[in-house]
Parts: sequence; C-alpha cells; structure tokens
Amino acid sequence: MRHNKKKAILGREKAPREALMRNLAESLILYGAIKTTKAKARALRSFVEPLVTKAKKGDLTARRNLIKALYTDQAVNKLLKELGPAYKDRKGGYTRIIKIGARANDAAQMVRIEFV
Repeated sequence: MRHNKKKAILGREKAPREALMRNLAESLILYGAIKTTKAKARALRSFVEPLVTKAKKGDLTARRNLIKALYTDQAVNKLLKELGPAYKDRKGGYTRIIKIGARANDAAQMVRIEFV
C-alpha cells in the first residue's frame, strides 16, 4: 500500500532527482515560467512553494535556507527582493500549471509552470 508516500520519483535516484529539482526551481525563479513535463511540474510545485514562503520572511535564516536549496545567489536574491514581497499577502498557491499539449516524439504531456 502507498499510504503517506507523496514524493515523485521521476525515474531517478535521490541525488539526480534533487539536482533536477534545484535546476528547475532556479530556472522558474529566474525566468518566471518554464515548459516541462506534467510530472516534473507537479514535483517542482511542491519544491518551489515552500521556498517562496521562506522568502516572504526575508530574514537571515530564510536567506541561509534558500542558499541551501538553490545553486546561485542570483536566484536567492530574486526570491528575497522580488518574489517574497510580491506574495506577502498571499497564503499559498504561488504557481500555476497550464497544459500545452503532448510532446511530438514520445507524447509526454507538456505543461507551462509559471508564477501567479
């Protein structure tokens, strides 16, 4: 039985999966929207939304936690200076997933994930 098993495996071991999430999260933060598969977008949503919630606090502890989760300071600074204050009054649900059709070569469901 699969009780309380929430995480998406995405066909990867732990370290490559974490690197994938960090890369996708950084791209989403820097560019505002990215195109990816539905499974990756759903996994990314549960990775990015807590980061935005931490960025809303804007203190030193939040900065250090964001540095642990992301690769570059550019993404951390954008979260703390732009995205955190922008969503100050919002309680959650910072991203939206829009279906854009199937990929040509393998028919994977493609989506666009973006900030609201």
